[in-house]
Amino acid sequence: MSRGEERNLHIDIRKLNLFNQMAKEGANTVANHLNQMTGMETEMEITKINFLDIEDIKTHVGHEKQVGTHIELVEPPHGYILFLFSASSAKKLATGMLPGSADPSSKGFSDMERSAVQEIGNIMTSGFIDGWANVLDTTIDISTPKFTYGAGSKMVENLVGARRDEMALVFDSRVHAREADVEVKVYTFPELEELVSLMQQINI
Repeated sequence: MSRGEERNLHIDIRKLNLFNQMAKEGANTVANHLNQMTGMETEMEITKINFLDIEDIKTHVGHEKQVGTHIELVEPPHGYILFLFSASSAKKLATGMLPGSADPSSKGFSDMERSAVQEIGNIMTSGFIDGWANVLDTTIDISTPKFTYGAGSKMVENLVGARRDEMALVFDSRVHAREADVEVKVYTFPELEELVSLMQQINI
C-alpha cells in the first residue's frame, strides 16, 4: 500500500476474524430476511473474501449487463455496497417470489418481476448492513437502495470511479433457495480508515 502508507490502516491481527464475522452475520441476516419475505427456505453462503483494488474490481465485474442494487452508507464506515447478479439469477429469484405469475423463460423483466427483484435487492443490502452493524456493535444508516441494469464495470465506475487508490472488500456468495440457486457478488466500498477505526473499538 505504498500510496497510502501515511493512512492509518493498522489493525490488530486478532481482529482480522471480524471480516469473517461481518460476512457471516451479513449473510445470515440476508437469509433470514429473505425467508420472512418470500417464504422460501433460503441460505446465503459466503465462499470467498477478497481485498481488491478498484481498477481490478472493474475487471472482476466485467462489462456484461447485470442486475445491480446499491446503497450508500450515510454513517461510518461511509461508502457503498453493491450487489450484482446475472439477469438469469435475478429472474430465478423473481420467479421464486412470484409463484405462478412470473415466466422464467420470457425476455426482459415485467414490472412485477422488476419490483420483485428490487425488493430482493432491498432485503439483501439492508440485511447485509444489519449484519455488519451487529458485529461492529453500532448502527449504520443507509440510503434507499437503487436498482440498475447495465454493465457491471460501469456501475462500479459510477459509484467509486473517483476513488483511484482505494481498495474494496469483495464477498463471493451464493444464495440457495428451494426455487433458485443463484450466485450473487457483493462488492463493498467502505471508507477503510473508518472501518478499521470501528473495528479497533471492539473488545475481543
